[in-house]
Amino acid sequence: MKIIVGLGNPGRGYGNNRHNVGFKCVDRLAQLADIRLSQRRAKSQMGTGTINGQQVILAKPKTYMNLSGQAVQSIFAKFRPSLSDLVVIYDDLDLALGTIRIRERGSAGGHNGMKSIINLIGSQEFARIRVGIAPVTIDESGNTVIVQQNTKTPDYVLSNFTSKEKDVIKETCNRVAGAVKYILTEGITVAMNNYNNK
Repeated sequence: MKIIVGLGNPGRGYGNNRHNVGFKCVDRLAQLADIRLSQRRAKSQMGTGTINGQQVILAKPKTYMNLSGQAVQSIFAKFRPSLSDLVVIYDDLDLALGTIRIRERGSAGGHNGMKSIINLIGSQEFARIRVGIAPVTIDESGNTVIVQQNTKTPDYVLSNFTSKEKDVIKETCNRVAGAVKYILTEGITVAMNNYNNK
């Protein structure tokens, strides 16, 4: 059974925050797979079902972002998955809005939710899907460039997506759902080859 965890902050006030894009991706996965996220277990809101014939648990931690590891640790205690069964979806300020990057393992890269998970499960040997939330602009040559100013602050990640950004993120959540299906059926290497260069 695969454990797909999207990171974010619980509560209505955070629903449209950039920091909650992991939640948005899990919500979209649940919608596409007709999985109800109605269970409150292991410090998470979760649902179980199948995606492309694979048994999955979709989870959104009910802890706040910086304590995400507590929820993942509880999931591991309850369901006893292997590290290879875990996929974490979260926001990344170093990627342009709408970009996704799949990795087989790695450090937290400055993300507090990932730091918490790595610290509490004692490993960084698990898959993750990073979703870009950095604002972009177009330079004089027509290239997309990340806007650096004022984005490295808590205020930015806790601010809401603009209406135009919401359209981008909606499409991005669909691509993340596709990437998860690839990971489940073809393996993470194939998923990386198919999604990391787009």
